[in-house]
Amino acid sequence: ASLLPDYRGAAPINYAVINGEKKTGATTFFINERIDEGNILLQQEIEISPEENAGELHDRLMEMGAKLVVETLDGLAENSIEEKPQPDVEHPKNAFKIFKEDTRIDWTKDAETVHNFIRGMSPYPCAFTTLKIGGDEKTLKIYKGKFEVLPHGKTPGSLEIDKHSFKIFAKNGIYYPEELQLEGKKRMNLKDFLNGFRQFNTISR
Repeated sequence: ASLLPDYRGAAPINYAVINGEKKTGATTFFINERIDEGNILLQQEIEISPEENAGELHDRLMEMGAKLVVETLDGLAENSIEEKPQPDVEHPKNAFKIFKEDTRIDWTKDAETVHNFIRGMSPYPCAFTTLKIGGDEKTLKIYKGKFEVLPHGKTPGSLEIDKHSFKIFAKNGIYYPEELQLEGKKRMNLKDFLNGFRQFNTISR
């Protein structure tokens, strides 16, 4: 689910969104002894919308990719496809397997980078941060939100919260969570989240 040779590896869809790519696609290719490095058969591009998450992109690529597989099989049967070696890339864009420790949000990054990271991890494995509630630290998963580039002078990772809004400060702007899940609770929208919880201190980095 990528335009090879870019994003070889286990999580090509996630990394395309995380890196803020404007397009990706699907590639059919022959398998060889190296990971995702066989000769290319067919490729098809698809645009990534600015608010699309990895799950939504996955579903669109699944539909497109199924048709591309059929087209590839027909082409092979008719001997009308010419396989091509993948071009050598000096600095390839990789898509390494994602582990739990890779999903923590780094609030010292700029606001757009944080936004893309959250989109790229949503809905699975899902980006997370931690909240200190009273004396306890709780995991907070964030599935969706918006960002604003805005000088603020706040410490990255600090927050402002009241009964109507939830702001988390990144390097050069503000992130506004819209769908989130506190440890031990179900996934919910911001309104329900704010209705259920009163006291938040800070976010751990």
